[in-house]
Amino acid sequence: MTVPRIVLDTNVCLDLFLFHDPACAPLLAALQDGGVQAVTREDCRDEWRRVLHYPQLPIDDATRPTIGAAFDDLIHLLPPAAEPMPDGVRLPQCADPDDQKFLELALVTGARWLLSKDRELLKLAVRTHRAGLFEILLPQDWHAAAV
Repeated sequence: MTVPRIVLDTNVCLDLFLFHDPACAPLLAALQDGGVQAVTREDCRDEWRRVLHYPQLPIDDATRPTIGAAFDDLIHLLPPAAEPMPDGVRLPQCADPDDQKFLELALVTGARWLLSKDRELLKLAVRTHRAGLFEILLPQDWHAAAV
């Protein structure tokens, strides 16, 4: 049986690895027990690393490595160009160009879900679902959809 793939945007990763949001507990458990495989690529991971330096977050030089390691332990980093864009498939364009990479990642990896709290990504949920691509969900809605 193939483990379903999932893509997490940066805010969901913050909820998981920094804020330990209870709404993400089922997701964390699924990642830890191998029920889903979270995937990322270098540009998404780079964004994650940049965000860990935002001054408004409760992170310092002592805690940053632990938070970064938790991400690296549970999110599978794909090698560059591991998954080419499929021919003939058109992704909707996200109003926020910085978030387009998460749509692309979900598509090329065959992810079943893209979890996000970003309004611009969530607006595209109907279109990606209707096209048979992947579901875009809030993290707290994922567990019910996954069962």
